Amino acid sequence: MIGQGQSSTARRGRPPIEMVDVADIPGGGQLHLLKCGKEYSIQFGRDELMGSQDHVSEMALATLTSERLDRKDGHVLVGGLGMGFTLDAVLGSWTCDALVTVAELVPQILVWAKGPLAHLFRDNLADPRVSVRVVDVYDIIMEGPDRFDAILLDVDNGPDGFITSRNDRLYSHAGLSAAYDALRPGGLLSVWSSYSDDCFAGRLEESGFDVDEIVLPAYIGSTERWHNIWFAAKPGPAIRKAAASR
Repeated sequence: MIGQGQSSTARRGRPPIEMVDVADIPGGGQLHLLKCGKEYSIQFGRDELMGSQDHVSEMALATLTSERLDRKDGHVLVGGLGMGFTLDAVLGSWTCDALVTVAELVPQILVWAKGPLAHLFRDNLADPRVSVRVVDVYDIIMEGPDRFDAILLDVDNGPDGFITSRNDRLYSHAGLSAAYDALRPGGLLSVWSSYSDDCFAGRLEESGFDVDEIVLPAYIGSTERWHNIWFAAKPGPAIRKAAASR
C-alpha cells in the first residue's frame, strides 16, 4: 500500500512517493495515481482504492465467478477497469468465444491503462473479446434485459457511493433489480467490497437473487485485512451448484 499522506522523500529505505497524474471524477472529486518504486496506487483522498501489489481478491472476483458458472463462453460485464486485474482474470477464466464488456466511468483511467499502467494490462485491451466503454456501468445495465451471463462489479470501495453518490443507485433495490433483469437465467452478479455490509445480502435477496458471501484475505498472508465478495445468482440452469455451495 502506498500512502499519500507519507512524506514524498524516502523513509527507512523506501523509495519516494511520486504523484504521477490526477483524474477528475465525473460529478466531482479526483483520483490520484501514485508511484512508489515499481508499485502504483490509485487513491481517493487518503484512501487507497487499488494497488498494483495487493490484488488477490480482485482477481478472485473473476475466477470464483467463473467456477460458479457452467457456461464459459458467455457475455461478461465488468464494472470498473481499475488496474486491469479483474479483466485479466476474466480473460484467463472464460473461453476464446466469450464477450467481455468493461465499463469505466473515469476517462483518465483508460489513459493510464494505455500509459503508465500499460505493463499491468499487457495486451489485454487489444484482446478481440474485449470492448471498453467509458460510461457508468449503471447505464449499461439499464440498456435492456437478458444480455449478460455474468456482471462483475468492483465499483467504489464497496456497495455504496463512497467516491460518488451516483453509485448509491447501483446498489439500491432499483439498481439491483435492474442487474437481475440484465442477467440471463442462471447468470451471476458478483460484487467486490473492501469491507463487510450486513444489509447488502438482504437487498440482493429482496431483488430475487440467491446469495452466497465469502471473505478473502486482502493480500496473501493477511490476517487483519479482509475483502468481501457477494455472489448473487439469478435462478436458472447455468449455476454450478457444487461450487456455489462451497
